[in-house]
Amino acid sequence: MSAYAAEAGTHAAPFYLTPEFWVLVAFIIFIAAAGPPLWRRITGMLDERAQAIRDRIEEATKLRDEAQALLSDYERKHRAAVAEAQAIVGLAREEAERMSARAVEELERSLKRRERLAHERIEQAEAKAIDEVKARAIDVALEASRRVLTERVTGAKADALVDAAIKELPKKLAS
Repeated sequence: MSAYAAEAGTHAAPFYLTPEFWVLVAFIIFIAAAGPPLWRRITGMLDERAQAIRDRIEEATKLRDEAQALLSDYERKHRAAVAEAQAIVGLAREEAERMSARAVEELERSLKRRERLAHERIEQAEAKAIDEVKARAIDVALEASRRVLTERVTGAKADALVDAAIKELPKKLAS
């Protein structure tokens, strides 16, 4: 029971005379007066917040797309760089093989040239040795002939041999 009902006695006052009713009426009037602007303000703030969230999501999506594009671009560049590096390594190997083959050929030519020069030197040394042996044999033969002739040949026989040797001298010098 309300405080008015207790004062009035036993009979109940009408509901519109109670303070609770007027508090309810004041609340409804306040809600009716302040509600629409407050509602607009709250929904506006919520709309702004939703728009800010949408903008952030859109920006994040753009950033993600850009990052994805950059990633795929860098992956493509990486694959191209790897392929180029492999091609360079392949070319380097081929060039090394060609250089190695050329070096082997040059070495073989150099060895053949040295071998040929060695053979020529050996032949020259043999010819020189043969010439020296012939010259020494001629010297020995001449010395032996001189001894024999001086010991055994005398007089007119010696003069005839000397004259014959002088006549044959141009022939022997020519050969």
